[in-house]
Amino acid sequence: MNLEKAVFKIGGSILENPHSLNNTITQLNQISQKKLIKHIIIIPGGGIYANFIRLLDRELQIGNEMAHWMAIYAMDYNGKKIGKQYSFINLTDKLEILKTNDNPISLFLPLNHLRACDPLPKTWDVTSDSIALYIAQELNLNQCFLIKNVDGIIDQHNKVIQTLTTTNYARLKKAGKLAKIHSNENEIKKSKPIDEYTLEIINASKISCILLNGALSKSKIYQYFASTNESDKTYTKISFK
Repeated sequence: MNLEKAVFKIGGSILENPHSLNNTITQLNQISQKKLIKHIIIIPGGGIYANFIRLLDRELQIGNEMAHWMAIYAMDYNGKKIGKQYSFINLTDKLEILKTNDNPISLFLPLNHLRACDPLPKTWDVTSDSIALYIAQELNLNQCFLIKNVDGIIDQHNKVIQTLTTTNYARLKKAGKLAKIHSNENEIKKSKPIDEYTLEIINASKISCILLNGALSKSKIYQYFASTNESDKTYTKISFK
């Protein structure tokens, strides 16, 4: 698989674990060096800072508007931390630069761009997942990759569903045929690994969303792009309708 450009959103669960973050960045760097993707664009999640803002909003009712922008500021903050840790990653907050530059790996800081133009709802249904898909749409891409600490969408038998449409996902969720939601946060993430608004963006923009696991020592991100054998790959791809 060879792509000209691709967006990768790195989830908070990856950002919070130094080993998982290094595993993910290492694989993206390998993909870049092997020329499997000419230009990789990283979108950072909000991580523990966004979770704290969510708690703050729940306790103090700071309001959707303020919570929305504070969470996006957390994304920028995490992006700058990644930039300091990995000097080969080029940081930018200009979307036009992402459209024209040839940097192998860039990281987009979304705050300033979204401040100027943000059509997304200001609710907790919108997280960095939806923002990453929105940026992919702005770049005229037809897919977006979400790097999580789960293998993908998990069914009631704890099996990864490799491909499904947004309609199928909604139907399985309503019928209770996805992994059961428990009180354990890791189990909840197996059942709800994407935010609520993601499906709407997929349908509206016809962008496919691919979930990949960056938390394990195995190279599941790299394998997705490098292997020609489908059985070597672990992922979930969600397509429109």
